Amino acid sequence: MRKRSPWAVAGIATMALSLAACGSSSDKSNNSSGASGSSKPASGKVGVILPDASTSPRWESQDRPQLTAALKNAGLTPDIQNAGGDKSKFGTICDGMINSGVKVLMIVNLDSESGTACLKKAQTAGVKTIDYDRLTLGGGASYYVSFDNVAVGKLIGEGLQKCLTDKGKTSGVRIVYINGDPTDNNAALFKQGYAAALQPLIASGKYKLVGDQTGNWDATKAGTAFEQLYTQNGGKIDGVVSANDTMAQGIIARLKANNLNGKVPVTGQDASTDGLRSILTGDQCMTVYKSIKKEAAAAAALSSALISGKDAGTIATGTVQDTVLKKAVPSALQTPQSIFKSNVKDVVTDGAATVAQLCAGAAYAATCKSLGIS
Repeated sequence: MRKRSPWAVAGIATMALSLAACGSSSDKSNNSSGASGSSKPASGKVGVILPDASTSPRWESQDRPQLTAALKNAGLTPDIQNAGGDKSKFGTICDGMINSGVKVLMIVNLDSESGTACLKKAQTAGVKTIDYDRLTLGGGASYYVSFDNVAVGKLIGEGLQKCLTDKGKTSGVRIVYINGDPTDNNAALFKQGYAAALQPLIASGKYKLVGDQTGNWDATKAGTAFEQLYTQNGGKIDGVVSANDTMAQGIIARLKANNLNGKVPVTGQDASTDGLRSILTGDQCMTVYKSIKKEAAAAAALSSALISGKDAGTIATGTVQDTVLKKAVPSALQTPQSIFKSNVKDVVTDGAATVAQLCAGAAYAATCKSLGIS
């Protein structure tokens, strides 16, 4: 346990995918939600294993309902269960779904080892497999449905630069990275994107990277990591790359305790309700919106194609490199969008957040009204 700190702890636009070439571990994408081939209708059960309900609220609040709706609309029967962050439970759910006769198994792994074990069992049983949102390195899934995650990171890096520039900070800028879980391949891709976006500024001497730690997708751990870096740097930190909104909340709590919230830009990702509300108050400078509705639609279309014998290649038109197997995984990758205070309304318009969720409370209501969110 760490010593007690004096700090107080508080609380896509389209279905087309962009083609990105960012090296052997990057996302390369081009997307379609349709499939060609046989007109045989798809039917059968699709198993989906979600990872937890803590690293991001999206898994239960967005992915579950969107996947349920998309799979049902495709004529399929969804069986969606959450492992609750427990690897043993993940394995039990996996075995149960395979034994129940699912025709497609879609997983969001907790780590590559347990995810690979599940995928191998499914493949041995003749079940088609899809990695959803998070690639299982070494797992050998038949397909991958996600976002261009290097592009997500690039938007985070560019977003921090914009936020700092808007505050008149263009040189002598000291920044820190609070990265995602090192066991999550997405975290590596996000970092690849924001590090590449910010490297020219670091190389020129305008920015200086003074801290680089993991927050493990956890608000408390991210807040602690930031606090340690802040102390080590004598309070001289001008901007924070936070790899998602959950971690941003922990960092913002530390800033609030010292009346620095809104003065030190903090990024995020996922366009969570808390993240968007923090943007409305100015405590968080930006997030990245990933349309779960479109990701789920692509996953359902791919599942339908696999079951009905259609050409899945018309949906998974991009590839992502599995650096363990050293092979390209056919992928259907969606396009992310930067969200700042000025365009929070886009998330509401797309149906991923509601006015009631974002605008409750007098302060929020006034800001929402000024931004045309009603």
